[in-house]
Amino acid sequence: MPLSYPNETDAYRSARNDLLDAEIALRAQIEAVAAKRRALPPGGELSQDYAFIGQDGETRTLSSLFGDKTTLALYSYMYALDAARPCPACTSLLDGLNALVPQITQRIAFAAVSSARPEQLATISKERNWKSILLISAYGTDYQSLYHGRSADGEQPMMNVFTKQEGVIRHSWGSEMLYADLDGHPRHMDLAWPIWGILDMTPEGRGEFFPQVFGT
Repeated sequence: MPLSYPNETDAYRSARNDLLDAEIALRAQIEAVAAKRRALPPGGELSQDYAFIGQDGETRTLSSLFGDKTTLALYSYMYALDAARPCPACTSLLDGLNALVPQITQRIAFAAVSSARPEQLATISKERNWKSILLISAYGTDYQSLYHGRSADGEQPMMNVFTKQEGVIRHSWGSEMLYADLDGHPRHMDLAWPIWGILDMTPEGRGEFFPQVFGT
């Protein structure tokens, strides 16, 4: 049975019930899309075990990032080699994920990869007080280009998911909506970015502040 709140009008309750029906339908669609995502056939096998560099200067291969997990989510963090600062929107996303990584990594492995040098990543990690996020540098590799964290237009925010079965690593899924024609607003990372879910619940909505309010 639908809820009611003090002093609401019949017009409000009628409109709210219509919205509730739409919200339930949207939830069902989100779950159906997630099921299709899980049902994808095996993706392309990794052609090389990329040798990344951690912010501590130590080499970390892509295979080692799995740890004891069979799934790895690897986020391409927009921080160009020649950039003075990283992307503020990407930084906001990682700010939000930092607190969740200890829970996320109970089920899967997670890391963020960037074109920036390890020392640049060490600086931003310390500045943002990221205690949980593993930042790695793809400097000297073609990972970012091949897995669409960088295009001819520069750095791109991209989430790629890899799986490891019987020692074979394959690409499972990527946030390709980034490259779809969606009027310049793909919002392909919304599912992983808590701030938008909260703002979408309010009358003000997202407004026009993306991404300039996220100072670094």
